[in-house]
Amino acid sequence: MSDAAFKRELVEAIPSLRAFARSLAGNRDRADDLVQETLAKAIDKRASYTPGTNLIAWLVTILRNQYYTEGRKLKREVADSDGIHAASLTDIPQQGGHLEMSDFLSALQCLPEDQREALILIGASGFSYDEAAEVLGVRTGTVKSRVSRARMRLEELMNGSPDFVRDDNGAQQSAQMLQAALSV
Repeated sequence: MSDAAFKRELVEAIPSLRAFARSLAGNRDRADDLVQETLAKAIDKRASYTPGTNLIAWLVTILRNQYYTEGRKLKREVADSDGIHAASLTDIPQQGGHLEMSDFLSALQCLPEDQREALILIGASGFSYDEAAEVLGVRTGTVKSRVSRARMRLEELMNGSPDFVRDDNGAQQSAQMLQAALSV
């Protein structure tokens, strides 16, 4: 079948397609959209049409499949003209947490090495004071003193010590996060 004959038969099939589309969609505008989409797909997939077979049946199959595809798509979509549903799906950016952790790690590096070691053993590694004292080769009281001084200094640094440069966004949250993470 030539291209001209194929296109002529497509045009002749339009009234039948519109009637079928209206019976499916129940809406003239949606039916016209279905017919237009059907014709576009038929032209695009012309190679899959077998000449000599029923062209209208082939077109109706395309239209029907398009109708059900759109219907499934609409079931998954949510009417949200005011954006309330979309807003409920958003997530708060996590950059603030990364900045706070970066500030914390910078402040931790400002501590004297003996205080930093004691604080990491107790606060991050989960050692008891006795175990940390054994690892460090000092008395338990010394470890408690170092951890206490380290916590105070970190709080000072995180709350705006002039010798500590950091991003001011979320400084109070950083201090609270630090206190929660390192409290025993």
